[in-house]
Amino acid sequence: MTSGRQYADRMGLVGNRRLATVWHAVTFAVVAVGLIWQLVLIMQGVNVLVLPNGALPSIATRVLRYVSYFTVESNLLVGFTAATLAWHPDHDGRLWRVLRIEALFGITVTGVVYSTLLRGVVDLHGASAVTNALVHYVAPMMAVIGWLLFGPRPRITENTLVVSLVWPAAYVVYTLIHGAASKWYPYPFVDVTKHGYVDVLRNGVGLNVLLVGVGALFMWLDHKLPVAPRPELAT
Repeated sequence: MTSGRQYADRMGLVGNRRLATVWHAVTFAVVAVGLIWQLVLIMQGVNVLVLPNGALPSIATRVLRYVSYFTVESNLLVGFTAATLAWHPDHDGRLWRVLRIEALFGITVTGVVYSTLLRGVVDLHGASAVTNALVHYVAPMMAVIGWLLFGPRPRITENTLVVSLVWPAAYVVYTLIHGAASKWYPYPFVDVTKHGYVDVLRNGVGLNVLLVGVGALFMWLDHKLPVAPRPELAT
């Protein structure tokens, strides 16, 4: 028979798991609304992928360029992992661990880099400004705060972190190949036509170093912060 203290602890555990479910569900909703709404605007030709001369690339080209943004890819990772956690707050698995840490360091760097380097590059208004805020500000805050509050932890090992770095390295390679073929680059600091390969490769290495550092910070916190969700209490 459970004691009053155990019963109270159990009710706290249940309440915490419910709150985690709601938080992750809202995070998924934020990402879904931001990405889908932004994609609709791009397909309508009223977002940032309109060329400087006012011309519109084909819809296929606009969609390809849209998914070529690191912001979009990191938000997709956040959305997927948040959806799984909304269904099961202590979800686990080898591949899922890799996707989860990629989502965390990817969306963190997305928020930091946009806020410090890219915020004034494009002047956005109306719906474009709203979707921009969702994917660059709200989603990063929701993802990081949700992890700090609800985990799941522990999940990050050195091997998990090393494997997760395949994605950002592959992203840099893809961006250079795509740019060489199309003469289009998603961000000013990877634009080879303006900076040359030496500077762009240096920037790419710097981005990956930043991602490693942020990932290592998450790994350190993963082992220092309390286990979350807490294990089920014995009856």
